[in-house]
This record gives sequence, C-alpha cells and structure tokens, in this order.
Amino acid sequence: MIKSAAARCSLSLAGFLARSALAAARDLDRTSAEIADEREVITALFESRRRLGWAGSNLNQAVKALNSGADAPQLEAAVAAVRRAADTAHEAAARLIERRGS
Repeated sequence: MIKSAAARCSLSLAGFLARSALAAARDLDRTSAEIADEREVITALFESRRRLGWAGSNLNQAVKALNSGADAPQLEAAVAAVRRAADTAHEAAARLIERRGS
C-alpha cells in the first residue's frame, strides 16, 4: 500500500515516507486524532470478534440441543447476540475502511 502510494506520487519509497512523517509532525493534533480513532475502531473489531465467538458457541449449543430433541429456549437470544456482534463488526470495519480511504 505504501509502495503504491509512493509510486502514485512519483516519489521513492524513502522520499514518500519522509514526506509523510514530516506532514504528520506538522499537524500533531490531526495525527493524534486519526490514530486514536483507528485504535477505537480496531478495539471495537476485537470486541466484536470476542462476542461473535461467545455467541457462536451459544448458538452451537442450542442447535445441538435441538438436534437431540431437546428444547432450546436460549436459541432466540443466541441468534440475536450473533446479529448484534456481526452488526458491530460490520460498522467498525466500515469505519476503518472509510478512514483508510480518505
């Protein structure tokens, strides 16, 4: 990605990195805000991953109970938890893509 950006700017990799570092150093408030926002998004993605694992495990247990003929009253809650975690992951990924694209 960095090599591609350097080529698009008609700069060597070292030149591109130097100019990028200087631009970041000139506007520390903006740089700090972008880094903080990206960290927040990445944290949300990791949290979603953890929640999806937990919800997926509960969903598997409910399906196993149904397959053995038992009731699975927690099935709706497990499906809802998977949906919430998937929505959160989708939103965080979309925010990260937006940040990377701008």
